[in-house]
Amino acid sequence: MKDLKWHKHGKIFDPTHYEFAWGRGQFAQSPQVLVFEDFVRIYFSTRQVDHNGKFLSHIAFVDMQKNLKTVIGVSTKPVIALGELGCFDEHGIFPMSVFCHGGTTYGYTCGWSRRVAVSVETGIGLAISHDQGLTFERLFTGPVLSASLHEPFLVGDGFVRFFNEKFHMWYIFGTGWKSFQTGLPPDRTYKIGHAISDDGVNWVKDDAVQIIPNVLGEDESQALPCVIQHSGRYYMFFCYRHSFDFRQTKGRGYRIGCAWSEDLVHWVRNDDDVFPGGDAAHWDSDMQCYPHVFLLDGKIYMLYNGNEFGKYGFGLAELS
Repeated sequence: MKDLKWHKHGKIFDPTHYEFAWGRGQFAQSPQVLVFEDFVRIYFSTRQVDHNGKFLSHIAFVDMQKNLKTVIGVSTKPVIALGELGCFDEHGIFPMSVFCHGGTTYGYTCGWSRRVAVSVETGIGLAISHDQGLTFERLFTGPVLSASLHEPFLVGDGFVRFFNEKFHMWYIFGTGWKSFQTGLPPDRTYKIGHAISDDGVNWVKDDAVQIIPNVLGEDESQALPCVIQHSGRYYMFFCYRHSFDFRQTKGRGYRIGCAWSEDLVHWVRNDDDVFPGGDAAHWDSDMQCYPHVFLLDGKIYMLYNGNEFGKYGFGLAELS
């Protein structure tokens, strides 16, 4: 693992400088790339404040030149509408994993909706684009993957790729909600799981099987897995944090982890020296999260968010 060294290029996009269909940009979370012949489209989740003063999450994109420095433009209308009243994605989509296979552009959404006893419930939906990723239409009103018999809590963050004649999805599943401190709302803990499919719609999960071991103990939360092939191995990048007191306390928020596999089944975790931490007083000084690793013109890059869960945009790193 020590052969993976990243060079950071700094922050490359700040949504607060742009207007979207729902107003001035707030957050650009979980950047995900779709590479075209002469430009790169980067999808992300941004936020709108509704009439009740609560957030709604929308998917937007920014088009950039292949130098990943020059902005060509941003989306002028919603990439995909939010779900219907009472549906799993009624209040937002965060994130959306986009990729092309067999001439079809797939978008796997993580829809969320508010609850009462706990803050949120999530599920994974599927949408298709017929205009090269400008807009997406959901194939089903409901999710293709959600809470089930052995995974009774939230399911989300689906990352899908086609390897070895199968669709593979890496996702997160909740292991429970718990009030870690008296008087505070309960926090959730979630781990990374795996599912396979022949058609990208009907999935078989390795129910409640945590494939990435903990380094922070049982109350470690793992999120946003992404997988790429490199030098004869599969590498997974993800972010992880303590399950409570992570929003304000330095050292308990998200950081980026890594694991590798030779068969997509057994994973060896090694976070050592994989990704450099943030510099003091820098945009990613307290948090590095929501990584997305991709290949562009023979080079491997990582997009990721920094402090405050991507409130002020995302940055770029390059594999040396």
